[in-house]
Amino acid sequence: MRIAILGAMREEITPFLKKFPNYTQEEVGGNTFYKIPYGDYELVLAYSKIGKVHSALSASTMILKFGCEKLIFSGVAGGLSPKLKVGDLIVANKLCQYDVDITAFGHPLGFIPESSVYIEADSHLIQVAKEVAKEKGIKLEEGIIASGDSFIASSEKKQWLIENFSADAVEMEGASVANVCHLLKVPFCILRSISDSADGEADVSFDEFLEHSAQVSADFVEAMLNKGV
Repeated sequence: MRIAILGAMREEITPFLKKFPNYTQEEVGGNTFYKIPYGDYELVLAYSKIGKVHSALSASTMILKFGCEKLIFSGVAGGLSPKLKVGDLIVANKLCQYDVDITAFGHPLGFIPESSVYIEADSHLIQVAKEVAKEKGIKLEEGIIASGDSFIASSEKKQWLIENFSADAVEMEGASVANVCHLLKVPFCILRSISDSADGEADVSFDEFLEHSAQVSADFVEAMLNKGV
């Protein structure tokens, strides 16, 4: 089985490349895809570059070009829920695009015609993540992740996301990856480690905790693979 493992930034996949140095690579669409043998799996690893367009392109390439049958997105996010602290993990049960706005036509924020506001993640992969967390004694929250093409660094925007989408975390790629996987009928899981609090201090703490948070996510995904996805 081919499993896609996707991050947004180079830092988010660096821990995987260190773990699995036996890889080949292929350039497609201005991006590098790393093919890694791992037990019964063949992993296809990439970082998309930030934003919904890049992540949608990379997810589509992994599925349509490389034939990936499941996708796990691993990376960092800003915490919105007071239950989430820097270093905590969250797995998305559903995702939304907070910057889609056709309310002028009477639709709710985030709604896309012929689609919906929220896209649900794969229940089996979520359950595997929960089992890994329990075995490791790691706190894993399950909740709504909101995605958009902005880095959130204000308390006002943070509160807006909570009020309008009941979001627990915010980032810039997950919902677009979810949409690609949903339309192409590929099970997916979006796992994020909280790197900042998505408020006025976000620019300070993000750089400080990015490397650590990416390592936490990578270790967790490896445990999921070992358990069987």
